[in-house]
Amino acid sequence: MAVARPIRMLGAASIILCLFIVFQMNKGPSFVSLGGSSMRDPLLDPTGEPDGPLWRATDNDYSPDSKDSARTNAALISLVRNEELDELIPTMRDLERTWNSKFNYPWIFFNDKPFTEEFKKRTKAETKAKCQYELVPKEHWDVPDWINMDLFRESAAILEEKNIQYSDKVSYRQMCRWNSGMFYKHPALKDYRYYWRVEPKVQYFCDVDYDVFRYMQDNNITYGFTINLFDAPESIPNLWPTTEEFLAANPSYLHENNMMDWLTDAKLRPDHTRDANGYSTCHFWSNFEIGDMEFFRGDQYEAYFEHLDRAGGFFYERWGDAPVHSIGLGLFADAAKVHWFRDIGYNHIPYFNCPNSPKCSGCTPGKFYAGEPFLAKEDCRPNYFKYVGTH
Repeated sequence: MAVARPIRMLGAASIILCLFIVFQMNKGPSFVSLGGSSMRDPLLDPTGEPDGPLWRATDNDYSPDSKDSARTNAALISLVRNEELDELIPTMRDLERTWNSKFNYPWIFFNDKPFTEEFKKRTKAETKAKCQYELVPKEHWDVPDWINMDLFRESAAILEEKNIQYSDKVSYRQMCRWNSGMFYKHPALKDYRYYWRVEPKVQYFCDVDYDVFRYMQDNNITYGFTINLFDAPESIPNLWPTTEEFLAANPSYLHENNMMDWLTDAKLRPDHTRDANGYSTCHFWSNFEIGDMEFFRGDQYEAYFEHLDRAGGFFYERWGDAPVHSIGLGLFADAAKVHWFRDIGYNHIPYFNCPNSPKCSGCTPGKFYAGEPFLAKEDCRPNYFKYVGTH
């Protein structure tokens, strides 16, 4: 018996609808803003190396002990404790496999306590490059004498009530302060210009076949990042007001090509901007950063850090080096000289930077997080790409 034409059409439409739904479910993730608009994740598109001439180990001398090495004055740096050794070794192994075994840039490890012989032995075994082990100067690490520790404890109790991580940890505050405004002053780095920050418990997924530091130098890049997040506004309520005080006293420090719109956007997560008193809380996740220390040593950033340090927010609140670096860069650096290393596959739990590239394995292109769906809201890349771009 023949099926009526309207029923046939309805059946065909149902099949098409099912196919469309399956396609949408499998086409990959995209950015979705709280306002309902969407933006396709650029990491879903094929990703290659940066444009322009690149320095390669196949064409230049990068042997570990060469006096005529093509290496520039740069180093891999890591602030790490002895007890984090087992978490650091896989990270070193990853970065050596994907990049540094070709270029042999030195590793410089920093600690507020002396490194053990086991730490030195095991880290040296992971690389052909030179390794250096440095103690953080006491004057760079100790709590400054202008900090009132009674006030710190009262503030820590308030943060603990708000479930802010590391609320009562003095050592965490010391680490954030050192990473914000002290590391580039260490005597071991005085003759270096570029650094690649490396932390325990991170992964690298992609083969990188060019000298990243030479790329920074040749293109006059100030800072490179992979992941761009929102911060917890409860930990930095006075960071932006304190920044505004500094800007009011030093208006000439603001770069004409700044990233103010990214720093102050109130549309993507208006509650964050409100609770952080005007700061969007967007920041570069600084457990990965490749930077030019000349920027941090410059008059603008150094004066800014001193202003923040005297305000006490590293201890009375919980100002992290990620928002401090990001605000400093967003205000005082040329936005065109900040680079998204989209080709470097990276993970620090629970977030990823995973490009669509044959050079990558072990991660899913375009996957931003692993875990609960609420983590998707922590992605600030849509704002960065909107206001600054994808360069």
